[in-house]
Amino acid sequence: MDDGSNVTYIIVDGYVELRKYKYVYFFIMFFAYILIICCNSTIVYLIWIHKNLHEPMYIFIAALLLNSVLYSTSIYPKLLINFLSDRPIISYPACLFQFFIFYSVGPSEFFLLAAMAYDRYVSICKPLQYPIMMTKQIIILFLGLAWFVPALHSAVPVTLLSSTKVTFCNFYLKGIFCNNAIYTLYCATPRPVTVFGMFAVFAVVILPMLFIVFTYTRILIISHRSCKEVRKKAAETCSPHLLVLFNLTCLSVYDISIVRIESDFPKTARLIMALQIILYHPLINPLIYGFKMKEIHKHLKRLLCQIKMH
Repeated sequence: MDDGSNVTYIIVDGYVELRKYKYVYFFIMFFAYILIICCNSTIVYLIWIHKNLHEPMYIFIAALLLNSVLYSTSIYPKLLINFLSDRPIISYPACLFQFFIFYSVGPSEFFLLAAMAYDRYVSICKPLQYPIMMTKQIIILFLGLAWFVPALHSAVPVTLLSSTKVTFCNFYLKGIFCNNAIYTLYCATPRPVTVFGMFAVFAVVILPMLFIVFTYTRILIISHRSCKEVRKKAAETCSPHLLVLFNLTCLSVYDISIVRIESDFPKTARLIMALQIILYHPLINPLIYGFKMKEIHKHLKRLLCQIKMH
């Protein structure tokens, strides 16, 4: 679809009964967006102001939650505009930008969880070497890799799609934001994009996952052989990360496979899964860390008590 200004517009066609429920959609998603910003920012704020939370594990948690804010901000404002529009559309460049942010932030979470796994491994299995192995420089290196590597991998297909002359077979995006579903718009996805996409999945999703699984397996084996106190520490600090990893993996499997099963996937089910990605995941992370991490929960409880008193 073209409005005569040489800008391609795509119709966002993943909603169910949008005209009938557009105000319901708007108020629910507006409330969800405010909640996501407040919940994630609160935990980041607590980590920022309390010196006892200036440890590698909490710094990685703060980075993970900042990712949720960035990711949500790249999607929600446009969603809210679409809900109130007569015809929800997005320009092709804006769609590619959403695609870039989505596939920078998502894999970045795998890298941050891998950094947390390494941190827990050193803390539990090599406590005497922890100050040497988790220096400030190492933390900065992990954060840099977690943000730079996925962004680089995401930039490659976006650059290829921007610079390559692609042919659109339709302009109806079967989703509510631009993820893998954009490939269904093309008559044929450029081969370099397909080949690089397979490599990227392996490099920024599968490899970090294998590292995480290997690391936590080692932690489990060593803590099982150790005293009760070590086992308790391992359970308290590792279980929130594993829960977040499980949620992220499930949503990633759906996102990777949706293009292949697009024609057989009901519209309502597709909408529910899309809402899981943009609503459930950014909201559940601060709740998991806010209530499952003992030190964060302690400061959060104190903050809520102070708010009540005022």
